[in-house]
Amino acid sequence: MGITDDSASGKDQVLSPWQIEALIAKGQSIVIVDQKVLRVDTWLPYHPGGHKPIQHFIGKDATNEFMVMHSAETRQQIDRYQIGRIKGRWRNFVPPIQGGQIWEKGEKTPQTDVDGLNNIHEHHACLEGLPQLSHERNTPEELAFLNAQTKEEISLTLDQYPPLDTPTQSNIIEKYRLLYEQIHSEGLYECHYTAYLWELGRCGLLFAIMLFFLHIEWYCISAIFLGWFWSQLVFSAHDAAHMAITHDFFIDNLIGMIIAAPIGGLSLGWWKRTHNVHHLVTNSPEHDPDNQHLPFLAVNHRFLGSLFSTYHERLMPYTALAKRLVPYQAYLYYPLLMFGRFNLYVQSWLYLAYGQGPRKGLAWWHRYFEIVGNLIFWAWFGYGIVYRSLPTAGIRFLYVLISHAVTMPLHVQFTLSHFAMSTADLGPGESFPQRMLRTTMDVDCPEWLDWVHGGLQFQAIHHLFPRVPRHNLRRVQKLVLAFCREVGIPYALYGFVGGNRKVVGSLAEVGRQAAILGECRRVVAGRIRRPHRH
Repeated sequence: MGITDDSASGKDQVLSPWQIEALIAKGQSIVIVDQKVLRVDTWLPYHPGGHKPIQHFIGKDATNEFMVMHSAETRQQIDRYQIGRIKGRWRNFVPPIQGGQIWEKGEKTPQTDVDGLNNIHEHHACLEGLPQLSHERNTPEELAFLNAQTKEEISLTLDQYPPLDTPTQSNIIEKYRLLYEQIHSEGLYECHYTAYLWELGRCGLLFAIMLFFLHIEWYCISAIFLGWFWSQLVFSAHDAAHMAITHDFFIDNLIGMIIAAPIGGLSLGWWKRTHNVHHLVTNSPEHDPDNQHLPFLAVNHRFLGSLFSTYHERLMPYTALAKRLVPYQAYLYYPLLMFGRFNLYVQSWLYLAYGQGPRKGLAWWHRYFEIVGNLIFWAWFGYGIVYRSLPTAGIRFLYVLISHAVTMPLHVQFTLSHFAMSTADLGPGESFPQRMLRTTMDVDCPEWLDWVHGGLQFQAIHHLFPRVPRHNLRRVQKLVLAFCREVGIPYALYGFVGGNRKVVGSLAEVGRQAAILGECRRVVAGRIRRPHRH
């Protein structure tokens, strides 16, 4: 199919779905933003958030996601990658990284057969498009059980949320963009810097108290205040990583890296690499790295079937260790999170050692800054406090353990907003705002406790508008509530205790399913070992 008669050459040429699919089939990275067809292959090595987020939008309209994740300056630069435009509403392809089959131009396929797609009832399409599990590691009985669980999850989800037909989802997108404009017009993207003066004062006080108790040799109390100091700092690092403080790429990243590396011993670059993917494919077992915690936790039954992680680019096997731990994960959840910070150290150093961040563009120097910063951290904490200021090996061990264990509520806050929410894949027809509200919950708390939660209690709001400064999220919540009522999307809001109860209950249910599968395996193994009688 050629270019339409009313098209022009170059950037103004109108490209058909078949032409765009042919470009993708040749290995080109094609994304749609504001009706513009962008070829972003040359941008991939420079993207500060890594190449994975872009890969999840190849063949898709990324207008909403691009709008809320990037600054106005970045949005103005996309024209350099434009190779054409589209007419009308774009029907998303399934990106190759998510298993989409992309074909050369001229072959009629499910991706470009628009007439056929329009005649498919989206609910049935979702029920048939189940994720592929490892047939090598699962028996037919196990696959049947897991697929039945997936179908039930999708069916229940579809019953609770607006239908996926084009008019309904288009209306949600239209209302969402009006909401975005309203938030801008009310000045809610403007940061109140005085709020960060209070943050700085609170963190400084916690650090001073830690030093005081260290000086008078009350080591356990000192360790507790050090852990609280780290926890409070994370909130500001999170804000800076989303460029929600100054909205300036250099300044916000510098603030975030100073907090993360020399003060916290972590890598902001590693966090951004995983977190950007998390924001775009939230709660997807196959794609969201924040959900992939085997062998210790399986937040969804699909992890019991050895899924392939597109983020880590490897199979996540349901190993013998996982089979022993997952049935009891509801009891292990809080103890495991007490060691969460140690995992962050490991992931940060792996990211820096292997140079997994961008090596070109504005962020080329971040890796070296963070390596030096982490060495500074281990100099003041590892050598200055743990080795020089503590008298014995036993006290050193206890100090490190306590200072890290008291950060556990922070890790609970990270997981609370997602672990009990929907993980179903409803296909590329679901709008961005509906997907964010379906996969994320908010935690209700009085305003005077906002400093304890650090803005993470507004995760659903934050996922809709990641660059809104944290201290404005409570006002945005009221606007989002009105939006949800207007478009008919349920807004998940739980108290802190109720949210924890829901998460633990969800983990217990997956643990129960793991126990059922374990019993099935024992029965099948018994049949195999039992000699046949003739």
